Amino acid sequence: MALAVNNNTSAFNVFTSFSSNISKMKTSMARLSTGVKALTDDPSGVGISERMRSQIRSTGMARQNVENGISLVQTADSWMQKMSDMLSRMHELAVEAEDGTKTSVDKTNIQSEFEELQNEIVRITSRNTAAAKYNGLFLFRGGNGRAAEDGDGDRVAGDTVETGSITVQIGADVDQKFQISVAQLDIGETAVIGTVSTYTYSTAAGQVVATSTHTSVQWASVIDNYKMSVGHSNVVGKISLAIDHLANQRATMGAQQSRLEQSKSGLLAYEDNLRSAESKVRDVDMAQESTRFSKFQILSQISNAMLAQANQLPASSLQLLG
Repeated sequence: MALAVNNNTSAFNVFTSFSSNISKMKTSMARLSTGVKALTDDPSGVGISERMRSQIRSTGMARQNVENGISLVQTADSWMQKMSDMLSRMHELAVEAEDGTKTSVDKTNIQSEFEELQNEIVRITSRNTAAAKYNGLFLFRGGNGRAAEDGDGDRVAGDTVETGSITVQIGADVDQKFQISVAQLDIGETAVIGTVSTYTYSTAAGQVVATSTHTSVQWASVIDNYKMSVGHSNVVGKISLAIDHLANQRATMGAQQSRLEQSKSGLLAYEDNLRSAESKVRDVDMAQESTRFSKFQILSQISNAMLAQANQLPASSLQLLG
């Protein structure tokens, strides 16, 4: 009777186990090489991770916005410091001009320096040639600092700026905005910064106020050399008001910078926490995965050896029967 060997069940079973171990080893190797879980490992976790990653990227961009806002405020403050120094010098010159021992030539020289300081403040703050800018934004011309343009992108005549304010997105979600308020300090500023009062006394009545005059002072009137000189009445008091006004504006800027610094600190902490949470959801446990890889590597090696032996069984059987 003829004997036939139709299949090798042992080899087939061993090959199935070998293929399974190789597949699992490849999957483990892919996890180790990328450091993240595959979509099929945890579909819901991957969805959560992607949302977190989007939030992390948006938070990082918001932090950059805040840093730009801080830089803008710091730039504006540095210019205001220069203007404060010039106003202080103008105040000093105004006091000096009140010295009755000065000759007309002396007062002319004082006025020349006074006027140049006014011109420098105008150069810093006014018109489309203003020196005080940040990334093209005019810092002291009001509005949002952008030169007004027509529909063709050309600047509107009259050195005007767009209305509104400088708005910074300081968070990753809707309505997380901060408006930076920079004082209008150009030659077109007509807001009243204070009042200077002048009194006359009646000596007959024992230094009783006979008359009083109250004059409103605008910022523009202090820096415009056509409206103020060292010889004008109450010039010392008017410059004092301008110095106080500028100091108040610098205090406002300081408060805004403090707010932005706090926002930056909060965004950094939030971003770090999001990264940590996302890592727990998406990243592979490298120690655990390395153990799994070693396990399947050993099993595949054993399966390979067993497969070689199983493939030799039919030949051995035929030799015995032969």
